[in-house]
Amino acid sequence: MELPGFKHIYSGKVRELFEPEDKEFSHLVLIVASDRISAFDHIHTPDIPGKGKNLTEVSSWWFERLDIPNHLSSELEVPEQVRDRAVIARKLEMYPVECVVRGYLSGSGHKEYLQTGKVCGIELPEGLQNGDRLPHPIFTPAYKAPHGEKDENISFEQVVDLVGSEMAERLRDSSIEIFIKASSLAERAGLILADTKFEFGNDPRTNMLTLGDEVLTPDSSRYWDKTEWESGNRDQSFDKQIVRNWLEKNWDKVSEPPSLPEEIVRLTAERYGLLAEKLTSNNN
Repeated sequence: MELPGFKHIYSGKVRELFEPEDKEFSHLVLIVASDRISAFDHIHTPDIPGKGKNLTEVSSWWFERLDIPNHLSSELEVPEQVRDRAVIARKLEMYPVECVVRGYLSGSGHKEYLQTGKVCGIELPEGLQNGDRLPHPIFTPAYKAPHGEKDENISFEQVVDLVGSEMAERLRDSSIEIFIKASSLAERAGLILADTKFEFGNDPRTNMLTLGDEVLTPDSSRYWDKTEWESGNRDQSFDKQIVRNWLEKNWDKVSEPPSLPEEIVRLTAERYGLLAEKLTSNNN
């Protein structure tokens, strides 16, 4: 993709990064969300129509409502051809920690709990079931591995080793605080925020802890329909779980992944779109 005034610098699993050609704005980056979908450390085909637009809409909506500095910038305009799925952001010195917060027991956390009674070293009450609400949100960080390697769950003590005790506490406390506020807003839209991950960096221009990457999107978070959850249905979410479930049944995770069926693509696109609609139309 060519964008006038910008130079392509990086392709991620889902996002493309561009730098402004004007050196005056070298502290900025254009982040374009594609319709690509990744699962189990692979990018799968075909794309999910509208996914990039929905990710950008949801993330931008949350950035406006969270009381913490974020990386968005209005110094440049997003090019017209990617306006609905891109943002201009300030470059941050990112911390190598994925700040995962869990309010409910699900996913890899549930699997670990069944084996050890703990999640990332945090002991939990006995007898919890899949999808149960935890007594309070817990911080279960992961180490952000270099590109091409797998992220690794780590303890809080390991976060201290990576960034120092003061910053580790700030990352933990800020993450839990944001999660609690976001959970309350999500509930007003009839949604449960089960878990999510945040990424923070230092803004070298302000020397402030700043929220970056994406925030509270269906790619970085697990959302459930509150009414469905209360009725006991724990096998539902507004994310790519549909894709994960299909791949679990139809792929050995070793060979080249098969193409996603048309029905799986359609259902996944619907879930992403429905989440964006529920959030943005039910909250001010």
